[in-house]
Amino acid sequence: MKSLYSSDSDLTRAHTYLVQSPSGQVTAGVLRGERSRFQLFGDTMNTAARMEQSGERHCVHLSQTSADLLKEAGLGKWIVPRRSKIFVKGKGDMQTYWLRKTKAPDQKRPDLKNDMNTVAESDETDNESESVEEAGLAFNFDIDQGMTKIERLVEWNVEVLGSLLQQIIASRGGVVNSIVALSSAEKSIGRDRGTVLDEFTPIIQLKRLEVEDLRFRRSPSSVDIGDEAKSQLRSYLSEIAGMYRENPFHNFEHASHVTASVKKLLTRIVKVGEANGLAAFRNETQQADNNLVDLAGHCFGITTDPLAQFAVVFSAVIHDVDHPGVPNAQLVKEKTRNAEIYKKSVAEQNSVELAWDMLMSDEYSALRACIYQTESDLQRFRQLVVNTVLATDIADKELQALRKNRWETAFSNASLPSADEDDDRKATIVIEHLIQASDVSHTMQHWHIFKDWNEKFFLECYGAYKLGRADSDPSASWYEGEIGFFDFYVIPLAKKLDRCGVFGVSSDEYLNYAEANREEWVREGRALVQEYVAKYHKISEQR
Repeated sequence: MKSLYSSDSDLTRAHTYLVQSPSGQVTAGVLRGERSRFQLFGDTMNTAARMEQSGERHCVHLSQTSADLLKEAGLGKWIVPRRSKIFVKGKGDMQTYWLRKTKAPDQKRPDLKNDMNTVAESDETDNESESVEEAGLAFNFDIDQGMTKIERLVEWNVEVLGSLLQQIIASRGGVVNSIVALSSAEKSIGRDRGTVLDEFTPIIQLKRLEVEDLRFRRSPSSVDIGDEAKSQLRSYLSEIAGMYRENPFHNFEHASHVTASVKKLLTRIVKVGEANGLAAFRNETQQADNNLVDLAGHCFGITTDPLAQFAVVFSAVIHDVDHPGVPNAQLVKEKTRNAEIYKKSVAEQNSVELAWDMLMSDEYSALRACIYQTESDLQRFRQLVVNTVLATDIADKELQALRKNRWETAFSNASLPSADEDDDRKATIVIEHLIQASDVSHTMQHWHIFKDWNEKFFLECYGAYKLGRADSDPSASWYEGEIGFFDFYVIPLAKKLDRCGVFGVSSDEYLNYAEANREEWVREGRALVQEYVAKYHKISEQR
């Protein structure tokens, strides 16, 4: 543990660690059997195991007793109390703490790409703000008075999408040529099939990884998207952020939160198949190139195709552009212009159209050249964006029933005649469920994250009601509605993540948090709804 003392140690940069640190007596012993092992027992160890469910990667989680011991040792400045108590089975509510070493005054801001795994922000504005990113992230922004919150979120998204563009370029051997020849295809794509919804397809053909591809593929760290493309990426994301309305919930911060979850799930796809190309390459050359591991086909071709990964993350960023703050059913009832055009999935189709049209403008040509070089890549990118964004419409019962049937078809025992088609079908539906889980990821994270975003969503819905854009008062049914949402959508969705078998421990993590949050909501939900209503009226009075 001594090496963990330094925030710049190789251990903290190269490995993932999650430490729970209650203090107290333990019993030690050696368990016999085929695998004899030394083990600790007792209430302290049980407490540590329970605390782990609310822990964070790259963080040390302290109990009250451990925090008291550090204070006695004169290290109280290292202790950061969690903003909400956690519920520990068998013990009830517990106040716990994060262990954080204060940064030196001259330390530079951490590198965004390497250190940020999510974008949840602390409510504090000084250097002693909570360092853990509690939406599944382990990043701490030094508060820069020269940057707004939106600007910081834009910069994070630039780093995330920029790193994915590096993977795309590396998969092409570093090639980024002019795409002037594709101008006609760019202008016509999506224009000849009616609405965005008409473009939906149940199976998207992903790119297959061939042994020959590995021979010229470069390491992502060895390629650069270039200053012009990066400037265009930053400009594009700034414009996207500006196209989000100032809704309490459906805003650019929510989009970034969803992006963080998508990124997290993509990096945790764990299953490696024998036919993914990498195994064949290793057998043929008797060596393994570690730089290729993240790009190999881990499952159903999702990680074989860097463009697919970029498209899904890109879709998360744009999926609620120009969201009006009311559901599609209300837009249809009001007969808005967009509702008259799209009929169904109104907000989602509008988001795709706006974001895509802007991307196709001349000022982002260098950025587009990084994304795709061929017409087939352009078409695959468009199809992935359409399918992924449309999947975030979970209120339409007909579309949800179709997705359910497609899931059952994809993961039934029956296989399609073509193995590639079977994988493509599964990949398509997994991507859709990945974005759906990420869109409600606050329900499958720490309780205080769920509570914060649930409050924001309530304020948005309640505000719409007060403006006459909802038929009923949401406060009357919010408590029961959230229980039903957990029972009939969130928890079944988390179980599907587990059933598809590609996300490793993340599926268990999401399910555990969902079930824990449901239990906590049953206990505290009624009182919280009253607090939400009071907060709305307080905000209204201040205006």
